[in-house]
Amino acid sequence: MRAPARFALLTVAPLLGLLTLAGDARALPEDADQPINIQANEGELDQVNRTGVYRGDVQVDQGTLRIRADKMTVIYKDRKVTRITFNGSPATYQQQLDADEAMVFANARTIVYHTQSERLELRGQATLTQQGNRMQGDRIDYDIVAGRVDAESNDSGPIRMVVEPDRAP
Repeated sequence: MRAPARFALLTVAPLLGLLTLAGDARALPEDADQPINIQANEGELDQVNRTGVYRGDVQVDQGTLRIRADKMTVIYKDRKVTRITFNGSPATYQQQLDADEAMVFANARTIVYHTQSERLELRGQATLTQQGNRMQGDRIDYDIVAGRVDAESNDSGPIRMVVEPDRAP
């Protein structure tokens, strides 16, 4: 078994000077003011364990945020959502983080959104795309606030990255 391939985007970002997935914005300010719409075939809330589980054609929409999955598990603590896990074939995420930037698209078999730290973990055939720049691997960690992306690939081969040239005048 070979060692996992690992890639830290921050290490090469200054060299490339063009792949910025988050910029200074975490999301469009208007998104937070929009209602959260959740649809699923079934759902359950366990107040003792502070979890909510939604199954079957799960759809979550809030402003530009759109997530689709087969299953969504929501973890609550102190009446606040702390972690949301989406499972699918694949689960998909998209959101516009800044009005001047293109949408961020992500998909993986499992997407974990850490609400407090605003991080996405993509696990299993993971892909993250924005403005034509794309990263693929078995695992991608995306820190939305810091604009940092780390990718890792295990036995399925190397990570893959496509960086589009800067076309600004």
